[in-house]
Amino acid sequence: MRIISGKLKGRRLLSFKANHLRPTTDRVKEVIFNKLMMDISGARILDLFAGTGNLSIESYSRGAEYICAVEKNAKSIKIIKANLAELNISDKIDLLPIDVFSFLKKTVDKPFNIVLVDPPFTQKIADEVMVAISNSNVHKEGTIVVIESTKHEAIEDSYGHLKLIDRKDYGDKFLSFFKNSI
Repeated sequence: MRIISGKLKGRRLLSFKANHLRPTTDRVKEVIFNKLMMDISGARILDLFAGTGNLSIESYSRGAEYICAVEKNAKSIKIIKANLAELNISDKIDLLPIDVFSFLKKTVDKPFNIVLVDPPFTQKIADEVMVAISNSNVHKEGTIVVIESTKHEAIEDSYGHLKLIDRKDYGDKFLSFFKNSI
C-alpha cells in the first residue's frame, strides 16, 4: 500500500499480517479520491472502520483539514498508530478506539463533509452501517458518503437524505457514493 497523491505521495504504509483486514486496493482508492478530488482540500473527513489508516492518511496527504478515524480492533489500532508514527503525522489524525455503531449513536460533533466507510469484509453490514449513518449527526446537506460492500450483500439506493449518486463494480465488491441532498 502506498500514498497515491499529495504531500505524502509515494510513501509506503507499513506491511502487516492481520486476518481481519483486506485494505482498500490502490485501484479502488484512486477511484475514490479521483471522484472526491475537488471536495477533499479543507474538508472534515470521517473514516469508519479505519483498518490500516490507509484512507485517513490519503485524505491527510490530499489536504483534508480534519480527519477522524474510528476503529475498535486492537490489531488495527496498532497498525494505524505505527503508520501514523512512521509518517510523522500522529498529531494530524484523531484516532478513536470505539465501535462504529456506538460512535454513530453518540456523536454530537460537527458534521463531516465526507464519510469513508470500509466495513469488515467478513461481515455483511453495509446496509446496517448506512442505516446508522443516515440516523446519525455525522452528515449535513452536501455530505458525501463512500462505502465499500461485497456483491453478496444488499445495499439500497437511498437512506433518508442520503441518495445514491454513483456505484462502481470491482469484481467482488461495489463502491457506492451517496450524497445528502436535503
